[in-house]
Amino acid sequence: MKSQKELKNEYKSAKPKMGIFQIKNQINGKIYIDSSTNLEAIWNRHKTELKFGGHRNEGLQKEWNEFGEEHFTFDILSELTQKEEEMLNYTAELKELKAMYVEELQPFGDKGYNKA
Repeated sequence: MKSQKELKNEYKSAKPKMGIFQIKNQINGKIYIDSSTNLEAIWNRHKTELKFGGHRNEGLQKEWNEFGEEHFTFDILSELTQKEEEMLNYTAELKELKAMYVEELQPFGDKGYNKA
């Protein structure tokens, strides 16, 4: 069994998952696409904003209030792996990848919550 110090060091050295995600309304199929360098943290932020009625996307907030949390899912569409030896601009990489998903899925109007 690992000591508390070992577990703490593992936690500190762990790289957060980063990538493209969607929040999907299971009732009508509408989606919201975004990206983050820390998927766990961004999901917590979106969920907290939605629960307290302060999400920046009014359409998503309205339908979250109408249908309830249980009708929404958080799905990772694509995950980027952080490479130790390379100094990449992951934010730029994620921006490009998000643009590709938005272009392909067209999450606007009746299909989603993103702004055109």
